[in-house]
Amino acid sequence: MSTFDPSNFSRHLLTEMLFFDAEYGALGNVSLVDTSDTPRERYVAAFLPEEGAFVIEEATEWEKDYNPAEDDEIGYALAVDAEEYGLYDTPEAAAEELLSLAGQFNLLPSLTLLFEEEEL
Repeated sequence: MSTFDPSNFSRHLLTEMLFFDAEYGALGNVSLVDTSDTPRERYVAAFLPEEGAFVIEEATEWEKDYNPAEDDEIGYALAVDAEEYGLYDTPEAAAEELLSLAGQFNLLPSLTLLFEEEEL
């Protein structure tokens, strides 16, 4: 029996979340959240059906009316603008980069199910 590897577990979980279901237009979206000071999305990853690739975007602007002192369903400020950080051919490659970014900047994941009609 092999030893439990939290890094491998995390990588697999991120890979599984970066999915696209064409029948329902469902997309798995992964945000990496900076919880220091004002909690906010720092990176956002998803599959781009039109490109057939996985993208990671780095947030550059956040919702202005976010107030962490108020009761908030999400718990962090959503990105309203971002720049492409990288494109990846496989969910494994994107997950590996997400895990690296999370470790480098001490970020936490947030997982969301989106549908193609919604903005990424």
